[in-house]
Amino acid sequence: MPDTLPPRTARVIAIANQKGGVGKTTTAINLATALALQHKRVLLVDLDPQGNASTGLGVDRRRRGSGTYAMLLETHDPASLLQQTQIAGLAVISADPDLAGAEVELVPMTRREYRLREALRAVSHFDHIIIDCPPSLSLLTLNGLVAANSVIVPLQCEFFALEGVSQLVQTIDRVRRSLNPALRLEGIVLTMFDRRNNLSDLVAADARSFFGDRVYETMIPRNIRISEAPSHGKPVLIYDKTSAGAVAYTRLAAELLAREQAGVQ
Repeated sequence: MPDTLPPRTARVIAIANQKGGVGKTTTAINLATALALQHKRVLLVDLDPQGNASTGLGVDRRRRGSGTYAMLLETHDPASLLQQTQIAGLAVISADPDLAGAEVELVPMTRREYRLREALRAVSHFDHIIIDCPPSLSLLTLNGLVAANSVIVPLQCEFFALEGVSQLVQTIDRVRRSLNPALRLEGIVLTMFDRRNNLSDLVAADARSFFGDRVYETMIPRNIRISEAPSHGKPVLIYDKTSAGAVAYTRLAAELLAREQAGVQ
């Protein structure tokens, strides 16, 4: 049965795509950063066992300590797991090393799909909570979708991209019907867009034809600065705020906030 507990005050957005290499974690890191730079209180929850979102925010693996595994499996208070980042207003709950085992350990637990949703009620004072989901349709991803108000799907401008997104949209519909009636598709973000490549234009046109205004006007370009930034433990908006990638994520955050203000559903 769907959860009937009262809604949280924070807007919870899952960044999800079961296909890897689409710019999912990059979008989670830089969207969270861009929102914080707009003076929003933002929490990024690293739900991916690879822990790349934590690394990309400068949280060294050697000093992560307890994180999302402890929150989901050991019921630690999320407030005690928060780590402040180099960006004012942006905190992170890191992916700790044990998170890779959570998939198996969650299986026998009661209300296993709701564990993240229930945990995040303790940190509802944030304006936005961004969840970086794993690149799979797993129990961890399901926890992210059940915890979220909405989903942003990064869509790389490459062949076969729409097939994977269509599968994820079907999953979102199933979660809405059975576990989280409030869940909706926030939007599709076109990533790795290359104006020199006709395929990028074709994929973008197909996506807009299929999803309409759910596709954000802002497109994230292929940009060397976006690729370099994680190795320095920084979002691209901090690594090089004048780069095309940083400008694009700033525009994406502004578009998200404008849709929120306009009450787009």
